[in-house]
Amino acid sequence: MRNRLRSVLTMLGIIWGLVTVVILLGYGQGVGTSVIHAFTGIGNNVIMIWGGQTSMQAGGERAGKRVKLQYEDAQAVRDEVPILSAVSIEDDEVLAYKFNNRVISMSSKGVQYPYGKMRKLRVDQGRYFEEADFVDRRHVCIMGPNAAKKIFQGLPAVGQQVEVQGVQFTVIGVLELKIQDSSNNGPDNWNVFLPYETLREFYPPARDPDMIVFSPSSADLDKRALAAVRAVVAHRHNFDPRDDKATPEWNTIDNTRELMQFSMALQVLLGLIGALTLGVGGVGVMNIMLVSVTERTREIGLRKALGAKPKNIMMQFLLEAVVLTFVGGAIGMGLAVALAHIIPPMPLYSEQFKTLNHDGDIFLRTSPTVMISSFVILAMVAITAGLYPAVKAAKMDPVEALRYD
Repeated sequence: MRNRLRSVLTMLGIIWGLVTVVILLGYGQGVGTSVIHAFTGIGNNVIMIWGGQTSMQAGGERAGKRVKLQYEDAQAVRDEVPILSAVSIEDDEVLAYKFNNRVISMSSKGVQYPYGKMRKLRVDQGRYFEEADFVDRRHVCIMGPNAAKKIFQGLPAVGQQVEVQGVQFTVIGVLELKIQDSSNNGPDNWNVFLPYETLREFYPPARDPDMIVFSPSSADLDKRALAAVRAVVAHRHNFDPRDDKATPEWNTIDNTRELMQFSMALQVLLGLIGALTLGVGGVGVMNIMLVSVTERTREIGLRKALGAKPKNIMMQFLLEAVVLTFVGGAIGMGLAVALAHIIPPMPLYSEQFKTLNHDGDIFLRTSPTVMISSFVILAMVAITAGLYPAVKAAKMDPVEALRYD
């Protein structure tokens, strides 16, 4: 309080450093959240396998045999692998859609009922498939929003009749616009979805599926579930279940783990940069406290002569450094929160996917995790900045201190 200007200038370094820490950590968290959200647009804990070529001998057969999945394989997986929460066939075709004398080729997927939940197919208009659509082999389809716009040229799609390879289908739903930067055979916004049992009935190339899509009951069971599914298929097609070339896979759960590690590494890196900036402010606090110790040498000597112990002297200067640091930190935290709300979202996916309300962009997040991390860094800086001057003051000889001029 005796050196107000000096104290304020000292705190400015802490304020600037803490703002940097909070903004950088918030940015890192925002980037990680957006990227993971876009990747997991592919679905909830999804694993896919498809037919490949054997690389190991098994059952008396030479390596190099082609493996083609069959319709019955999916049911065998359902029956024999209890740790799965959902299983579906997927067949990918490019089909011709005719509407008002216009014929457009669209990427299309023949799927089964559990597919929608696994792959996050949320309906914006109309309805999703019901089990009767598959049992009764109804001629119905659901379209991604971009596919619907291309086929119907802006007209309402739900309820329209469209010819698919010369067969009449009714559009029962249009999906929500989805942010998705990972896909197999095209993003869902541009796909058309049909009941697989209906597709294989009128379109001969779809008699057998391209892949089996499944979800384990828990994400940490992904490796075990994949091995169990491959074992079932291996038994049916007579290949070694250890032969992953026979049925290649895409384990999106593994990819999500890698992205989360990337996100954490990014936050650690940005936090380290912010901590270094805050450390510069801490050096300023340390310098001022060393000046303060020098200026108050006679005071320290007098206190020691009157019976003050070294720990009392040390605590006095340590507390002064901590007060300077945390007052500056409190101001910096408030400023950082204000800036996080003022700074607009930074573009990432909104332009690509034409989303509303900056969905998919990078928002600066001042979450509890960011605040706690910033507080821990601030506490380390405060203790480090105050400890050396406090120890120096505590070690002073009272006689020498009293004679100091």
